[in-house]
Amino acid sequence: MARDLLSLAYELAQRGEPFALATVVRCERPTSAKPGAKALIRQDGTVSGWIGGSCAEPFAVKEALEALRDGQPRFLVLIGEGGASPPRRQGVRGYAMTCHSGGTLEIYIEPVLPKPQLVLVGSGPVVETLATLATALTFAVTVVEHEASGKPVPAATAVAHDLARVDVTPETAIVVATHGRFDEDALEQALRSEAGYVSLVASPKRAGAVLEALQARGVSADGLSRLRAPAGLDLGAVTPEEIAVSILAEIIRVRRSRPPGTRTDEADGELVVDRDAHDPICGMTVEIAKAPYSSEVGGRWFYFCGAGCRTRFEADPARYLATA
Repeated sequence: MARDLLSLAYELAQRGEPFALATVVRCERPTSAKPGAKALIRQDGTVSGWIGGSCAEPFAVKEALEALRDGQPRFLVLIGEGGASPPRRQGVRGYAMTCHSGGTLEIYIEPVLPKPQLVLVGSGPVVETLATLATALTFAVTVVEHEASGKPVPAATAVAHDLARVDVTPETAIVVATHGRFDEDALEQALRSEAGYVSLVASPKRAGAVLEALQARGVSADGLSRLRAPAGLDLGAVTPEEIAVSILAEIIRVRRSRPPGTRTDEADGELVVDRDAHDPICGMTVEIAKAPYSSEVGGRWFYFCGAGCRTRFEADPARYLATA
């Protein structure tokens, strides 16, 4: 099982598909999962492998998807009845185990993300230095040049002759350094893409002229606001190498800024159950937004995994209210 799971992890990594690997590192009986149990969780919530049943898996999937969004590993503690809460520490997520059997599980969740993508459109010393530095920082670099320059690029750098042939995602950074040859064409295409960072290597005067040209072409105000021109942080850079450093520093700052989807309710070390509820009949974890059955008693809503549990609850709500 573990070997098959690691083979799948290798295949996904080779394809550049993000996933999270969850590993049980410790348990307190009774638990069905044991230390060393593993599961691979993909972006759509699909689970391969096994780290526990219906009590453990929903929490692991939830935290794995959060890890894929913010890129940070976390330590998940599912605490059974009578178990002690984990100490308040950064990166520790504590949840109350809902199964009647009790038990405590400790699971380490590690996101595995593809290399960040940098697309360099153009040629010249700035592009050459950027390709070298970014490759050393484990970026996946692609150089787009309509006409072959004949100059060598780092061994790990891909080469394309048209930006349209490059698979651009919100995680892609695009730097245009075409020196006036086709700045507007490249930038118009880049700004209409999903790229999270787009910049132009140019003087302030040239950058202003390009912005006017793009506006005349019908590029939206929102698109123009995404353009960083001149490219790079204001470090007082003068040489091509210094300019390349300033651009890469700006890209890193944008990447490391707070990503969408990061949790705002930091609950490290505290027992939390957000966006989820527990079926008062069977104890199963139910995602509130997708709960198939619900019932309201005295202004309080309860959520159920199926019609049977709801029927039992509504037949005698008072019996279950005390323990819900």
